[in-house]
Amino acid sequence: MLDLSPAPRLQHPHDANSAPALKTGCGEWGFRNLPMLRHFEIAAEFGFKELEFGIGGGQIGRLSEQPTPGEIADFRALTTAWGIATPGSCIENDFTLADTALHEAQVRKAIAQSRAAARCGAKQVRFFAGFTPVSEMSEPVWSRLVSALIECDAELEKLGLTMAIETHGAIRLQKDGSAIHLHTATTERNALSRLLAELPERIGFNYDPGNVRAADPADTRYAVDLLAGRITYCHLKDWVRTGEGWMPAAVGDAGGGIDFKALLPKTNYHGTYLIEYEPLTDTREGISRSLAHLQSAGFALTF
Repeated sequence: MLDLSPAPRLQHPHDANSAPALKTGCGEWGFRNLPMLRHFEIAAEFGFKELEFGIGGGQIGRLSEQPTPGEIADFRALTTAWGIATPGSCIENDFTLADTALHEAQVRKAIAQSRAAARCGAKQVRFFAGFTPVSEMSEPVWSRLVSALIECDAELEKLGLTMAIETHGAIRLQKDGSAIHLHTATTERNALSRLLAELPERIGFNYDPGNVRAADPADTRYAVDLLAGRITYCHLKDWVRTGEGWMPAAVGDAGGGIDFKALLPKTNYHGTYLIEYEPLTDTREGISRSLAHLQSAGFALTF
């Protein structure tokens, strides 16, 4: 069993009464069924100057598992033509697999895709820790997880990149299309505290408070007290309760969900907040609702 006793964390002061200006950009997951050109077109419609892109995973809207020089050249031509920066790249990985050979293959793939991200002009790569529920992880699996993240980060440092590990639960889809989120190493508080303590300070986190809420809706800290000071990347969205699970939603759609006005000033994060609206049928409307909610909460949005 894992030792999940809390590790001491430094406290980061903040002014809870001030709402900072938010620089906003566009996340890529809601564009996964759209050709890459459409990502840039939609981002430009909103005036976004920063757009996230993905590598691998078999999605239409992402570069291939092993992007060719031609793909990369075409992608970079889009960034130049549209004047939209793409510093954040998402890859798909799971470093919590029990099978050692499969685990090692995941590490090799993550390193190869990080090299491709660098050739695309990225500055950060969004990693996952993995999707094994924390209750099912053993000490050997935990050890491999930490070692893999450190190994990949060493390669990223050589490439001039940084790592951001997303807070994300293990999702179990239900018959009604909703998702149950189980705790993983990046959502369960004791596990996340341990992960923070065991990883080098240069490894950052992609803070997705919506994912943390879906894994543990009763805890309205959403792990910001643990992560403040280590957040180097941020996705903004929420989830709406449907049956036994959750459906992805825009910022503000959940009504009594996340109080972003109170939460975001606590992050100690001053980078771009990427609007990650996941549903595929009303992409523009979801992004619009997210921006409108943030404005109504008192944030001054910049692009």
